[in-house]
Amino acid sequence: HNGSQTFHPTIMASPIIGIPNHSRNEAGELCLPGTYVDAVQAAGGTPILLLHGFDSSVFEFRRLLPLLAAQQETWAVDLLGFGFTDRSIAVSFNPTAIKTHLHAFWKTLIDQPVILVGASMGGAAAIDFTLTYPEAVAKLVLVDSAGFAAGPAVSRFLVPPLGYLATEFLRQPKVRRQVSLKAYADARFVTADAQLCAALHLQMPNWSRSIIAFTKSGGYNFLGDKISQIDKPTLILWGDSDQILGTQDAERFRKAILASRLVW
Repeated sequence: HNGSQTFHPTIMASPIIGIPNHSRNEAGELCLPGTYVDAVQAAGGTPILLLHGFDSSVFEFRRLLPLLAAQQETWAVDLLGFGFTDRSIAVSFNPTAIKTHLHAFWKTLIDQPVILVGASMGGAAAIDFTLTYPEAVAKLVLVDSAGFAAGPAVSRFLVPPLGYLATEFLRQPKVRRQVSLKAYADARFVTADAQLCAALHLQMPNWSRSIIAFTKSGGYNFLGDKISQIDKPTLILWGDSDQILGTQDAERFRKAILASRLVW
């Protein structure tokens, strides 16, 4: 529960991607969907659950997921308020709602400890989820993770009266291409296909509202002094040319998490 809200992930199964519709159950409770990718699942092994970054979607893992799924069960889920999830005006978009919804998704469809993989802001979401629901996580993988770092630079403009203008700026193809060029170490990956996949979720109703609401909540800026509480085996993966979050936090994560290993 998050206040008076009850989270029930209503999910339409698909071998590639499920994009469900918002609904209420017979009790009148708000049903919040989780969009997920369910690839071919190999037998055995601990399930892998992938969490995307800020203003992204499950398509972030379109290249990685098939490689992982060839070896063991692998899931990717859209975080509440991002990707292709519904953005109901009755829902608050903040870290508490995100982890509550994610737990409902995990409980409904996986219900066993996972290897939780979070990239960028997804890493912060993974840390928050792990600390709140330790029974759901066997191991943690942080990929160029937020947690110590402040939110995205554009976030400081996502406040009234600049919020709408800032999200419209963020929506522009040229702006998103520049972000992609910084995100990829190899610019050859910034293809037309990649740019399309990075922008499809912008067509979701209330995309702008959810981005602004999440930013106004403060995001994951509260996590810094809690990271040392992680007691799960943790793999820290970091790109030595990271132009989004930089490289300074990689060593901070390694020092803060006792059972961790850093790989550049």
